[in-house]
Amino acid sequence: MNLYLYNYHVCPIYLSLCKVHVLHIQYWRELANEELEEALLYKWNTNKAKNVIVFVGDGMSPDTITASRIYRAGESSRLAWENFPHIGILKTYNTNKQVPDSASTATALFGGVKTNFDLVGLDANVELNNCSESLKTDYHVDSIISWAQTIGKDTGFVTTTRVTHATPAPLYAHSANRRWECESKMPKTAEKCKDIARQLVIMGGGRQMLKTNAIGTEYDPIDEWAGHRQDGKDLIEEWKRDKSSRGLAFTVVQNNEELSRVNIDKIDYLLGIFANGHISMDWNRKKGPKGQPSLEDMTVTALKILQKSKNGYLLVVEGGLIDFAHHRGHAAQALLETVRFSDAINATLKMINTQDTLVIVTSDHTHSMIFNGYSDRGSHILGIAQKSKIDGIPYTTLSYSTGGPNNMAYTVNNSNSVRKDPSKENTTEFTYSQQATIISDEAYHGGGDVAIYAIGPYAHLFHSVHEQSYVALVIAHAMKLKSNMKLKSDMKLKSENNAGKHYSNMINVFIPILLSDFEQRIFQHCTGKRQGLLFIWTKTRDRDLSSPYKFEGLSMDGIFSKNEAATPTSYRISIE
Repeated sequence: MNLYLYNYHVCPIYLSLCKVHVLHIQYWRELANEELEEALLYKWNTNKAKNVIVFVGDGMSPDTITASRIYRAGESSRLAWENFPHIGILKTYNTNKQVPDSASTATALFGGVKTNFDLVGLDANVELNNCSESLKTDYHVDSIISWAQTIGKDTGFVTTTRVTHATPAPLYAHSANRRWECESKMPKTAEKCKDIARQLVIMGGGRQMLKTNAIGTEYDPIDEWAGHRQDGKDLIEEWKRDKSSRGLAFTVVQNNEELSRVNIDKIDYLLGIFANGHISMDWNRKKGPKGQPSLEDMTVTALKILQKSKNGYLLVVEGGLIDFAHHRGHAAQALLETVRFSDAINATLKMINTQDTLVIVTSDHTHSMIFNGYSDRGSHILGIAQKSKIDGIPYTTLSYSTGGPNNMAYTVNNSNSVRKDPSKENTTEFTYSQQATIISDEAYHGGGDVAIYAIGPYAHLFHSVHEQSYVALVIAHAMKLKSNMKLKSDMKLKSENNAGKHYSNMINVFIPILLSDFEQRIFQHCTGKRQGLLFIWTKTRDRDLSSPYKFEGLSMDGIFSKNEAATPTSYRISIE
């Protein structure tokens, strides 16, 4: 029997009354009118954000969100963040790649600076694997965690990956290669650089990156895909000694049982390392006392500790295994991880007040999973869509544009290449590998835009198509952190060559000119100086007072008098 799902109620589509309710003209018009009335009555929240919580679904593309929504409760249902009042779009490219990796996108998200592929917490002046350049503090990108700490906020992060992995690492580390998670992963040329694990704060996996000779168990085997610390250090013990030497209340937990026994009232610091490698996918995660906690469990515990702060807090939560499932071409696993990500957000929303807490949900990049094929309403999202009109063989609603060997779609039959028939397999199983068009070592990231959803103070600032680096500055503005931010070099072009290298997508010509009195007053308003300026024009246009101007990174509010009409829209102007 086909089922039609609406508002979490199961509705058999063969019932005529039910079909009238769902499909009648009046139903859709009333639904739209309710949404319109809600939008018209909505008022922007301009309170100071005492707290900020950032949720990042790693690899959570728009298609992943849609498919997960259907997987959970049907086409018309909503995931936790889809009830948020504000949404924007983020461009995810980085400074040297159209399709990014997670370290560079996390540096943009958390530090407000786009950078090169595979770099952690560094700007684009540093090239991959260049240890000596990465040591220069001028190239270090401080994160929202460090900004929040400067004004006394408590901070923390939670992830289902290794705590040293690409997305959480830019919160606290500066590394010329995201793979330098421990010293055994670093070349001899990088011996002066700290591995990522030695710069650590909190909750996730990655014990074998932190502790030499970590031991595997039935519940937590050694991760053969990850590195192994071999320098004799035990950073977990060092963390404990540091807290103990300063008389701080802390605890370290390593499984469900220990996490459940944490006395929130008696500790201020919590280090939870629940796996040698990444935490297990939820579909096969061991959930007993000696097993690993869910993302929801970790998030709730972290939030309870941080909520003790009178000054407020900043928490970052990563659903990192969405990405890992996609890389392996297992759509069912990715959808379940997204649903569990939604569960963690739902639990969070029950614990906070959005009048003083800004909640952001976004992704770092898209993935190569595809959702197409004209499947009927109410079909299983992991099922068969239709038959191909060329080879007559069925295909699934979800597939991948790139994939690993397990996603191979073709087999050889009598010297002919024949596409496999997915209807002969259980395509809804967690271990099923959807077919891919291009086969490589794994499914690759996508280069598309991602959505950002927000609720709480200044959530309305996510309203358009934004650079991914915009997010950190909105957080800073909402928490009133601007005076503490290290912005002095972020917007500065160091030379024409660097400008061409890092901003080649926006530069047409360089025109050195003398400023008119009007332009000098604009410059003086923004910088306190009256002098010449190097303009970078993005389009050819006659320059006159009616031409709109735009300063990159500088507010134009209050600059123009009533007789000097101009609009900050078209030109980018870079201060040299």
